[in-house]
Amino acid sequence: MAKKTITIKFLKSTIGCPKTQIETIRGLGLRKLNDTKTLENTPAVRGMIKKVIHLVSVVKEE
Repeated sequence: MAKKTITIKFLKSTIGCPKTQIETIRGLGLRKLNDTKTLENTPAVRGMIKKVIHLVSVVKEE
């Protein structure tokens, strides 16, 4: 059974953001602007994306 994945792209800088949001971006594995990551679509990852949705974009859901 194939695991469901979600691809996110880091679009906006974390300058001026609270430390918790910066740590969430790092926790998602995003380092530089325009980075993309494909992650397993779990409730934990969904919650992290929701916390920083103004900084990232959901590119693709599978």
